[in-house]
Amino acid sequence: MQNFCCCKTFATKCDGFYNFVLILMKIVIASDSFKGSLSSLQVADAIEEGVRSVVGDGAEIVKINVADGGEGTTEVLIASLGGEKVCATVSDPLGRPVSASYGIAGDTAVMEMAAASGLPLLEVSERNPLLAGTKGTGEIIADALARGCRNFLVGIGGSATNDGGMGMLSALGWRFLDAEGNVLEGCGASLGKIRSIDDSRVLPALRESSFTVACDVDIPFYGPGGAAYLFAPQKGATPQMVAALDRGLGNLASVIASKYGIRVDDVPGAGAAGGLGGAFLAFLGAKLVPGIEMVLEAIRFDEVIKGADLVFTGEGRIDSQTLHGKTPSGVLSHAAGQGVKVIAIGGRVDARPEGFFRVIQASPADMPLEQAMDYETAFANVRAAAVMAMNI
Repeated sequence: MQNFCCCKTFATKCDGFYNFVLILMKIVIASDSFKGSLSSLQVADAIEEGVRSVVGDGAEIVKINVADGGEGTTEVLIASLGGEKVCATVSDPLGRPVSASYGIAGDTAVMEMAAASGLPLLEVSERNPLLAGTKGTGEIIADALARGCRNFLVGIGGSATNDGGMGMLSALGWRFLDAEGNVLEGCGASLGKIRSIDDSRVLPALRESSFTVACDVDIPFYGPGGAAYLFAPQKGATPQMVAALDRGLGNLASVIASKYGIRVDDVPGAGAAGGLGGAFLAFLGAKLVPGIEMVLEAIRFDEVIKGADLVFTGEGRIDSQTLHGKTPSGVLSHAAGQGVKVIAIGGRVDARPEGFFRVIQASPADMPLEQAMDYETAFANVRAAAVMAMNI
């Protein structure tokens, strides 16, 4: 393998003489956090130290805070976009008050539905997707609209709900009606009762708003491989509840098709978060993308890596799932599109996915996991891995 030189030269000819110009190497560092030990930027700091020990000041190093749409994505985007964190009191999955935080950067709101409608907000004994709803998620959106936000970046992982987005949409002005014209509560138990939708009271600001939704599962809205059958059991659903929720989502999909001419049945990702993905798509015109794509687009990653000679990325464990929507896969895809080599560093490496220039394990194979996850040890290991990457 080749060693990396920190500088490049090119020659220009003038009056018969060659002038040699020295150009610094540009290195971009964009790693996910090593969960439980190092944040995204701490990983970047460790890699930078390792690289600097080899090339000194002969390289331009750009560090980027990234995440893949999971836990911590809001914080990453707030930091990357130069925003601020705000709080709103909204409804939890069972309608109780809860303080939910989200970020604002200019007219962009960054939020995770789990802040208001997530499974961790409920005790195990309280989990019941027939009763749980996404009203609080809608209330966060409404709060951001009132603050002037019109561009929304939303992560929808970790839900406690299977209401097809009824609760969220009800908080934004939609009304779901039964056969007698009664307004239905936004929860899983109401799905099968919907006969029509009234959108005459929808918040006007939504017409001029755009939504990008981080959606890392490609399941359909309903059916054997859909939202209810795959994920409702972990949210507290019995087999009987699962069947009822699935029929309810099928009913909602039919009403949506009748009202708006939009089919969400088989759209990949429509079943995410108990059908919330389909609600964002059909009612709010959202773009459903992998979480890492939402983050990279928001921070204009393609512009950041222009002219780069090398990109470092990584995550706590590199394995067979790394190329399926994880941070390194997104970084690799974008860098490869510009012909830039990518080095991946993992705390542990269980597989070496194709496409990376190098894949390096930071922790010694015989080091106990608890020791490897210690902050100082993890930092030193990542730093050493970066040195190895530059010297191989």
